Amino acid sequence: MAQVNEGLKREVGVWGISANIVNIIVGAGIFVLPAIVAETMGASGVIAYLFCGFLIALVMLCFAEAGSKVTHSGGGYAYVETAFGPYPGFLASIFMMMGSIFSDAAVSNALVEILALAFPIFKNQTVRLIFLFLIFSGLAMVNVIGVKQGIGLVKINTIAKLTPLLFLIVIGWKDASMANLYWESTPTLQQFGEASLILFFAFQGGDAGLTIGGEIKNPQKTVPRAIFIGISSVLFLYIMIQAVSQGVLGAELPNFKEAPLAETAKIVFGPVGYTLLFIGAGISMFGMLSGEILNNPRVIFAMARDGVIPFGKLASIHHRFKTPHLAIFLYAGLGFTLAAIGGFRQLAIIASASMLLVYFGVSLSVIKLRQMKETRPEEFKIPLGYTVPLLSAGIILYFLSNLSGVEIQGTLILIGVLTMIYFLMRFFRKGKIRF
Repeated sequence: MAQVNEGLKREVGVWGISANIVNIIVGAGIFVLPAIVAETMGASGVIAYLFCGFLIALVMLCFAEAGSKVTHSGGGYAYVETAFGPYPGFLASIFMMMGSIFSDAAVSNALVEILALAFPIFKNQTVRLIFLFLIFSGLAMVNVIGVKQGIGLVKINTIAKLTPLLFLIVIGWKDASMANLYWESTPTLQQFGEASLILFFAFQGGDAGLTIGGEIKNPQKTVPRAIFIGISSVLFLYIMIQAVSQGVLGAELPNFKEAPLAETAKIVFGPVGYTLLFIGAGISMFGMLSGEILNNPRVIFAMARDGVIPFGKLASIHHRFKTPHLAIFLYAGLGFTLAAIGGFRQLAIIASASMLLVYFGVSLSVIKLRQMKETRPEEFKIPLGYTVPLLSAGIILYFLSNLSGVEIQGTLILIGVLTMIYFLMRFFRKGKIRF
C-alpha cells in the first residue's frame, strides 16, 4: 500500500522507534513487578516472562506487518480503520485514547506522590496542580516544536530510566545466591495463568510507539526492525531484573510489594541504592509521559483527518513545525484534567480491557489487509500464513475471558454507548453510514 502524504516530516528512524517502544512499555510497573510475580510463582516466575514475551511478540508481529502496509499516522487505529472501515476504526481509536489518557493521569499522580515523599510541599493541593500543569504543558510544547525534539526527549528519558536498572543487573549478581533461584515446586496452571495475566498488561504499550507512522523514515523496513529490537530489549531487561531480585532477596521478595527493586538496590549498593532506584522510578514515570504525549495525539490527528470525529480542525498541522499542534494540546489538556480530578481506578481497568480489544482488531486486520491487496516486496509479511494473527487473536480472547464479570459488563456497556455516539454523529452529519 502506498505511503500517504500527510504533510508531516519523516524524521524518525529505527533507534528512535525502538527507544519509543521501550520507553512506553518500561513504565513504573517494572519497579513493583518482581514482588508480584514472586508471590505467585516464586523462583519459577521467569517462565511467565518467557511466555508473555512470546505472546506479546505474536501481537507485535501483527503490528509489524500492518505497520509496513499502513504507513500513515494512527497506529492500531489506522490499521483497523483501513482494514474494516470507520465504525471499527472509531471504536479502536476511542479505546486507545481511553487507555492512554487514564494511564497518563494515574502515572502523573504517582509521580507527584513519589516527589511528596522526598519533598512534602508536593502534598499541598495547589502545588500538586501547578506541577501537573507544568508537566503536561511543558511536554506538549516540546512535541509541538517538532517530532525530532519529541523523539530526542524520549531517547534521553529511555537512557536515563534504563541506566540504574542496568547497573542493578550487572552489579547485583555479587549479592545474589544461586540457591534463591532454584525452583522449590512446579507452578500450577492457575498460578501460571494469574502471573501471565499480570505480566501481559506489563508488556502492553509498545504499539503506542507506532502511532507516529506518518513521521517514520522508510516505515516498511523501520517498523519491523524497531519492534524486534524494542520487544527483545524489554524481555531481556524484565527477565534479568526478576532474576537479580529473586537471587538477592530470595523468599523475602514478596514481602516488599511497594518497592522490591529499591530494597534489592539497598543491599547491592547500600543506602544510596534505595535513593538511586527511587529517582529511577520518577524518571521512568516522566519518560513514559513524554512518550505518551509524543505518540497519542497522532491518533486524534488521524481521527480528525479521516472524519471519524467531527472536528476537522484537529487535523491541522503547524505551518512552521509540521506537527499536529492542536491534537497535541487537546491530548495534554485531557490528561491534565483527569490527573487533576483523580479517582478513576475502575475506568482504568475497563480501559485496559479496551486495549486488548484493539490488539484483537489489529490481529484480524492483518488477515483483512492481505485479502485487500497483495503484499508488495518491500513490505513485511509474517511467515506461516495466517497462523500468527489467528493465534494472537485467540490468546487475546483467552485473556479477555479472565476479566471479572463486572469488568466484562462494563466493557460491553462502553461499546454500546460508543456505538450510539458513532451512529448519532453519522446521522447528524447526514453522511452515508457504512461499516
